[in-house]
Amino acid sequence: MTLFAPAPRRRSRSRTVGWVFVAGAVVLGLVASVLPSPYVIEMPGPVFNTIGSQRQGTGKDAKDVELIKVDGHRTYPTSGALDMLTVSVQGTATERPSWTSVVRALLTKSQAVVPASAIYPPGTSTDQVSKQDAADMTNSQQSAVAAALIHQGYRIPTELEVGTVEDGSPADGVVRTGDVVTAFDGKSLRTNADATTLRQLVAKHGTSSPATVTVERDGATREVSLTPRSQQGTALIGVGVVEHYDFPFDVDITLQDVGGPSAGMMFALGIIDEITPGELNGGKHVAGTGTITAGGQVGPIGGIRQKLYGARAAGATVFLAPKTNCNEVVGHVPAGLDVYAVSTLDQAVTDLSTIADGGSTAGLARCTS
Repeated sequence: MTLFAPAPRRRSRSRTVGWVFVAGAVVLGLVASVLPSPYVIEMPGPVFNTIGSQRQGTGKDAKDVELIKVDGHRTYPTSGALDMLTVSVQGTATERPSWTSVVRALLTKSQAVVPASAIYPPGTSTDQVSKQDAADMTNSQQSAVAAALIHQGYRIPTELEVGTVEDGSPADGVVRTGDVVTAFDGKSLRTNADATTLRQLVAKHGTSSPATVTVERDGATREVSLTPRSQQGTALIGVGVVEHYDFPFDVDITLQDVGGPSAGMMFALGIIDEITPGELNGGKHVAGTGTITAGGQVGPIGGIRQKLYGARAAGATVFLAPKTNCNEVVGHVPAGLDVYAVSTLDQAVTDLSTIADGGSTAGLARCTS
């Protein structure tokens, strides 16, 4: 009988090894559930109808506020929707999602995992990124108004106004909020694209010598000297400029708690729909995204996959996507959503008119692989 005695010990050893693996897996699972990752997660955010309203305020003071309000020009009835999309980000500059959340996001079509540094560059705080997003939204709204009115035949004078001055930056105490920047090192700055040009000029100037910034303040022209400072390898002066336009009538865009420039095209379309007879979208549920310049150029945006899924979940059947984002669109279009590729505001208006009239869409640009 003793010949069979070792068998139970082998089974016991196997059970012991098995429990070790189980315990190890449990420990790893617990660690993964709390250990922060170096990533953030992008997912579909709230959707807003640019020709509709948003609930703003709290408690008894809460009320529905029109996103676009026009004063000084006749407006016309609208219907359906011209949705702008947003992306929600799980994670901040200091707090990151767990590895478990990252794995779950990788298995979810509507979500994306991106390096945290892509949203929060090293050395920047969540508050700094939020302020920049707010400035970008202000810029995009002004550009949208300009683009819409220029599309309608208006001539719109423009200038670059200082919207923010970062504390402790080279511009702090030298440049003021409200100053109009007219030149950098003698190069004139007057057009819509000059917001980008200013950043390029500062970067090219470098940090080794003072730069001359020409501003208009209180009706007088002044030249101020400051030396750019390096931040993450890029020369900066610490100002945020916004395009300031002289519009022939008032167009106010009111949207709370949303930042970034990607709603520009949809705001422009919403304004055109408000100030022109008929329904630009034919009463259909249309969504879209894209930056806009005053000249009507539609630019690329981030998180388009999340916006596609957000649009479909909100009920949209038509989606206008920047042509420059087409490589990210292909293979990620939810069922029931027709996507058209646009590169200008004129093209977007033409596409919508064709769709609204029930005409053939065979000739409209699409995103293809």
